[in-house]
Amino acid sequence: MLAKVNSSAVVGLDAVPVEVEIDIASQGLPSFTIVGLPDKAVEESRERVRSAIKNSGADFPSKRITVNLAPADLPKEGPSYDLPIALGILIASGQIEENIDDGIFMGELSLDGRLRHTNGVLPQALLAQSKKLKRIFLPQINAKEAAILKGIKIFPVNTLSELFFHLTNQKLIKELRHLNLKDHFNNETFEFDMKDVKGQEGAKRALEIAAAGNHNILLKGPPGAGKTLLARTLPSILPTLTLSEALEVTKIYSISGLLNDKSLIVTRPFRSPHHTTSHIGLIGGGTTPKPGEISLAHRGVLFLDEFPEFPRHVLETLRQPVEDGIVTISRSAGRVNFPAKFMLVAAQNPCPCGFFGNPTKSCKCNLNQIIRYQRRVSGPMLDRIDIHLDVPAVKVEKLHSYDTINVENSSQIRKRVQKARDIQTKRFKNSKITSNSEMGNKEIREFCVLDENCIKLLQLAVVKMNLSARSYNRTIKLARTIADLDGLSNINSPHIAEALQYRPRNDII
Repeated sequence: MLAKVNSSAVVGLDAVPVEVEIDIASQGLPSFTIVGLPDKAVEESRERVRSAIKNSGADFPSKRITVNLAPADLPKEGPSYDLPIALGILIASGQIEENIDDGIFMGELSLDGRLRHTNGVLPQALLAQSKKLKRIFLPQINAKEAAILKGIKIFPVNTLSELFFHLTNQKLIKELRHLNLKDHFNNETFEFDMKDVKGQEGAKRALEIAAAGNHNILLKGPPGAGKTLLARTLPSILPTLTLSEALEVTKIYSISGLLNDKSLIVTRPFRSPHHTTSHIGLIGGGTTPKPGEISLAHRGVLFLDEFPEFPRHVLETLRQPVEDGIVTISRSAGRVNFPAKFMLVAAQNPCPCGFFGNPTKSCKCNLNQIIRYQRRVSGPMLDRIDIHLDVPAVKVEKLHSYDTINVENSSQIRKRVQKARDIQTKRFKNSKITSNSEMGNKEIREFCVLDENCIKLLQLAVVKMNLSARSYNRTIKLARTIADLDGLSNINSPHIAEALQYRPRNDII
């Protein structure tokens, strides 16, 4: 007898339909074969399925069983096919007669029939929703991931026997209620607040501009100046994720198995990989490509502390994702695209000892050491960073100050950032762009009209500061963000002047 069960496979960030076909032949020696490009985890499902069926009280047929995972040319990986294979065997052997064409099934089985956690549930649930399927059966531990979607019935399954009783109408599984997404967005909490940062008013202003336009920023200063604290405080002033952005981020974390019992990611990600991270760990990849740190930071912050300590070839792999907001990973079996629209926040010391140019402490490095240290990050990489900021050491009187009345907290700054981002959302409503930093030449010509004074100032800066064409455009985009924070529709010369202050200067000459 032949049975067919709907399932799916995750390719990149999206799921594709997979039809699990099970044939139980009446003739031939007993065997259990899985075809359709299964990986080792799928091949081993034979033993998990056999034990789970027996330990659930059902009969495992001692016949020739053939399982085909179609389409046959698509590689199948992971243990999520355990449940549909087991269900197909029960249907093909006549133990279940329910019509399941309107449902999709996924989940890893343990030997006693319990269902374990499975990665990538949200993309598969979105596929079921788009294919107009009515039901989805998945492990209970993953049920909250799918509960954010409407228009499909969600049945959380604890054990294979529980699913057996449901499909034979002996004991029905209670349908899971859909979650109210508004409640999730009202529960944002942050560990750090801007009011706790002593001094550094100039750095706070630069972070506000960076947050408003999603601009990359480099913090340079001596040890203990507060660079790491400033970076970790940045998420508290970033604008709220939109629903579409939250779904994008949640899909990435679902595939990576990092949701940690959350149904929806509502706060912008903050990723801080160590400088020993490999380029695959940072960009993504592997035999079966998986998202790296830059994709896990999508719509959030990628913080690279000790920026020059990262291997040069690792930093060079960032150049294309920083520019395009997407990373393409090619392998012999095909290629996948992962989104990588993140805000790069980098921090470094001015020299190996950290005190070059410090007015109070003398630098112990020689000139060659300073030059080698500063040249560890290539010019093209630095050219892709919009804001270069010197973070001075905090004065002692600021550290002992307990004045919190005149210090702005993150909530106050965030309101201004949100207002500026709302202006950009309205500006780019007819395009895929969401912030000023993503503008191309076409959008710059349309939305960044400069008067004569602004043009003269930029022309002078090109000569005096040796700006490249990329730096020229990034300065204009930064000035556009500063104008948005001021609530002005036109860019004025003070906005250009402030944007030029954030271009890099040569520390040695």
